[in-house]
Amino acid sequence: MIRFGVIGTNWITDFFIEAGKQHQQFELTAVCSRTMEKAEQYADKHSIPFKFTNVEEMAAVVDAVYIATPNSLHAEYAIQMMKQGIHVLCEKPIASNTQQLHEMIQTAKKYNVLLMEAIKSTLMPAFSVIQENMKQIGKVRRYFASYCQYSSRYDAYREGTVLNAFRPEFSNGSLMDIGIYCIYPAVVLFGKPNSVKATGYMLESGVDGEGSLLLQYDEMDAVMMYSKISNSTLHSEIQAEDGTIHINRINEPDLVTVHKRNSSTETIDASYKQHSMYYEIDEFIRLLLEGKVESKVNTHQASLITMEIMDEARKQLGLRYAADDQR
Repeated sequence: MIRFGVIGTNWITDFFIEAGKQHQQFELTAVCSRTMEKAEQYADKHSIPFKFTNVEEMAAVVDAVYIATPNSLHAEYAIQMMKQGIHVLCEKPIASNTQQLHEMIQTAKKYNVLLMEAIKSTLMPAFSVIQENMKQIGKVRRYFASYCQYSSRYDAYREGTVLNAFRPEFSNGSLMDIGIYCIYPAVVLFGKPNSVKATGYMLESGVDGEGSLLLQYDEMDAVMMYSKISNSTLHSEIQAEDGTIHINRINEPDLVTVHKRNSSTETIDASYKQHSMYYEIDEFIRLLLEGKVESKVNTHQASLITMEIMDEARKQLGLRYAADDQR
């Protein structure tokens, strides 16, 4: 059994716990929150035995932690835990910027612990289906990804209340929350682009509400659209010389259709049998049990390239976080 602690007590942590309970080697042991009152309330909700307000104290009763705090706190908590010899599964985006991520990776290597970004889509069954069918469609010329999901928190924003999701001091906004789902699979499949071009709409609060990216590679490009202030029903595609792979949802894929240029079509049901977050937990636990300190899918390098892309996009958009000024 792997004893997990959770840092952060929001809805995504609820989902993580729900998924973890489906895994035979997942044991929920501790919760850490800013106040003991919140920690106790959350512990009662999920029957968690140990409650803390200090992450370093929590290290005594856990083997690993899942971090789901505001983005601006990811690096700080991850580094504190890794220095205690605790393995870290960190919610996306794993850090606020590339500088923080370099420090996190250096700490993971120094203390010989597992550090993995919790991007679920690249570890779900459909992603393996996509990779297995790439050879059928020939030379790839374009990757297109769309993830536009109107945020319920934007209703409050429009009424004058700026919640955490739209506050730059927490390293938030559309790119970090939504756009990463478009970027990360492209990086895993195609690596580091030669250049990044970004456009977007900045909200008065100081974060981006929506945006578009163009990543240029030697023989292809990657086009991405993302938004927290509008919806889209567009699916995603990998377009190649001999066919196209159609992906129903880039953030949570479960249906893949291979269209060959000769008009033959194969639809592959890649429905996930477990909770959508189960597969990242399974990967993380498997790596721990095998004594590994890095995923071969959600690699440190994939996270670094993704963060570099987002840093460059933010630079072009004029989107800065408080974390960018920290040294």
